[in-house]
Amino acid sequence: MVIEFLKFRNINTISPSNGLNPYRQRINFNGETTNDKFESSSPNRFTSEFYLRKAIQTNPRITKILTEVNVPVKLNMKNLNALLSTHAADTQRIAEGIAQNLPFALQNKVNMKAISDAAYLHDIGKALIPEEILNKNGKLTPLETEIMHRHSVLGYELLKESNIDKTTLNLIKNHHQNAKRTGYPFADKNFNADLNLQIVAMADKYSALTEKRAYKDQLDRETALTIIYKDVQDGKMHPFVFKALVNYTNKQDLQPNPIR
Repeated sequence: MVIEFLKFRNINTISPSNGLNPYRQRINFNGETTNDKFESSSPNRFTSEFYLRKAIQTNPRITKILTEVNVPVKLNMKNLNALLSTHAADTQRIAEGIAQNLPFALQNKVNMKAISDAAYLHDIGKALIPEEILNKNGKLTPLETEIMHRHSVLGYELLKESNIDKTTLNLIKNHHQNAKRTGYPFADKNFNADLNLQIVAMADKYSALTEKRAYKDQLDRETALTIIYKDVQDGKMHPFVFKALVNYTNKQDLQPNPIR
């Protein structure tokens, strides 16, 4: 598929965030390169059953959000672990790939640590969404849709009292928002879908479109990109972020054993 980028409209200006923060590396005594402080900085420390149950117990806002839609507080670790090993890991890989394929001037405006952690943790709130809604083989009812839409705020609340930085928390909370503010949760006129958010949101959507779920078949690369390109045309996503996604997926197709 040939995608033209010559006549993109001037879409909402991307505002800068924190500078690029690639993981620092060091060489151990065996001469191997390792990530510095990986264990202490890994987002996996927030996905254990112990951590999540403690977060639920200490944050009454979580129970309130679920009570408003008549959903009991029930933690489903099986669903969460399955999601983390598939969609979350895939979204994290794609988000990092998008960032690395941006023009150099924009790469300097990416908070790599924030987008990587947020991409991995963005759906953690789905651990509290009932199984029959999360994996429903069919269209959701309006109430079920409302319940499903609460997962992003639930993820934010589960992690709010941790030591995760505010940038990452806001990416998790708003990963279904866009530059037109037509997503969820509600965003007022002051909301800014900055570069970091657009990277995470686009990575999430591409991963979701290209994977099989209970209610849909997986889409091929070209079909998924065509759908996302409509968001660019509608002013929801910036063309440079989309072009970075296209470049990343092109490179994956050229690999002898592509990840996707």
